[in-house]
Amino acid sequence: MIDIPTRRTATVAVAIAVAIVWVSVITVLIAHQPDPGVGSPGQLRDSLAAALNERDVEALSELIDYPPASAGDFAKSYIDALAGRGAHDVTVKFAPDDLAPTSATVSGKLADGSAFGYAVAIAVKGELWLVAFTPPLP
Repeated sequence: MIDIPTRRTATVAVAIAVAIVWVSVITVLIAHQPDPGVGSPGQLRDSLAAALNERDVEALSELIDYPPASAGDFAKSYIDALAGRGAHDVTVKFAPDDLAPTSATVSGKLADGSAFGYAVAIAVKGELWLVAFTPPLP
C-alpha cells in the first residue's frame, strides 16, 4: 500500500525545507562578508577623516574594531554625537609615525568655534588596519 502524504505533512515538509534554505543562505552571506578594516595606515587615516567629516555611518562602521553585530549601532551613535556638537574640519594624525601607527589623534572644530581632540588606538588584524575607539595604551 502506498502512503499518500496528507496536506498537513506536505505543508510541514515545505516549511522545514524553507527554514533550511533560509539558514543556509544567511550562513553563506555572513561567511562572505568582508572583514572590517583597510589595507594601509594611510588609507585608514584618509577614510576615517572622510567618514567623520561626511558623517558617513556605514563607512565608519567598516573602519572600527568593534563586534560586527554592533558596529553599525556604535558608528551611528558616534556620528550622531559628533553631529550634535556640530563637529567639522575633522583631521586624523597618527603617532608615533605614519607608517606604523599605534594611536591617532582625532581633532577638529565644534559649532561654537572651539577646538576638540582626543586619542584613539590603532589596531591591526591580519593585514587590515582599524581604529579602536578606546584610549591608546602607553
